[in-house]
Amino acid sequence: MIEVHPVDADRWDDLAELFGPSGAYSGCWCMWFRIPGGEFSRNGNAGNRAALRSLVDGGEAVGLLGYAAGQPVGWCTVAPRPAYTRILRSPALKPEDPADATVWSVPCFFTRRDHRGSGVSVAMLDAAVSHARDAGAAALEGYPVDTAGGRTPPAAELYTGTVTLFARAGFTEHRRPPTGRRVVMRRAL
Repeated sequence: MIEVHPVDADRWDDLAELFGPSGAYSGCWCMWFRIPGGEFSRNGNAGNRAALRSLVDGGEAVGLLGYAAGQPVGWCTVAPRPAYTRILRSPALKPEDPADATVWSVPCFFTRRDHRGSGVSVAMLDAAVSHARDAGAAALEGYPVDTAGGRTPPAAELYTGTVTLFARAGFTEHRRPPTGRRVVMRRAL
């Protein structure tokens, strides 16, 4: 069973343990969706870590941490959609209503390697739905990859989840951008 908690300053050390020295994916520290590309690149691993730590210390909604047997094994970022500037600027994902803070987003997941394929992402997405609803969100969006038709994306693309994961959690296709890389899926809360 996965126990899930919002990340706050008291859980920072657990998040840092989960992400490890690489910051989850190549120094990302889950800042990829939050800041413009140039800033992300200039920050590097240390700067992205400091940026996420600053958000956590400032009390911002940054995401959820999943535990198995008391150890951190999973993460998803979930917050009001306006917190994710890269989504707001994306030609493919840009929403019709970018300032609507009642729509929350869950754009990224990370599962510890030895727990992948064990349902951690399912538990994290279910918890994200509850967390967003409890915070007053009207809807929750995700931007998963579509693996239908035998399309097997590289593992590096799966950090946003799959259409199947979101569909099983009650999300429906909201929009299919012409690029085809990501599908905008939404669940009313």
